[in-house]
Amino acid sequence: MPDLPSRDEALALMHEHVESESLRRHMYAVEAACRAYARTFGADEDTFGLAGLLHDFDYERWPDEHPLRGAGMLRERGYPEPVVRAILAHYSARTGVVPESRLERTLHACDEITGLITAAALVRPSRSVMDLEAKSVLKKMKDKQFAAGVDRDDVRQAAEELGVELAEHVQFVIEAMRGVAPELGLAAPA
Repeated sequence: MPDLPSRDEALALMHEHVESESLRRHMYAVEAACRAYARTFGADEDTFGLAGLLHDFDYERWPDEHPLRGAGMLRERGYPEPVVRAILAHYSARTGVVPESRLERTLHACDEITGLITAAALVRPSRSVMDLEAKSVLKKMKDKQFAAGVDRDDVRQAAEELGVELAEHVQFVIEAMRGVAPELGLAAPA
């Protein structure tokens, strides 16, 4: 695999293209979850992390071309094809790239669920992931009005394709997000 760009380079690219703090936080959350799964799988944490960090970097400027525009930009900058393909596979409805590799399935499984977890944390009195548990997220998931933009079927299918039980997946991602809670604005109040 070609040399990976550094996280600092990827972060600079993301910040150049993403102004929305909520979108940046989403990308940090997905990065944290992907990195945590990489550690569990014995996979390259930096590769998984870059895919998570950059998966939506083109969305704000080119929503109708996302993630195709971003994939092209990453290829031009020499990002390795597994990272580019994972980013394409996280939105297979548009790209036709079906998640196949462990990296691709991981990014797909971590994307939507981080949004649901964030929404569930923000309605808690603490507004934090530090005291959030999977059962609360799963209960909120049953309410179709709550975080209505999150595709529940996609969340279930992605966890299944990753080979993890949904409640375990939700708890795993919550714990990964706890590790970066301050960057996500979801740390317990001081």
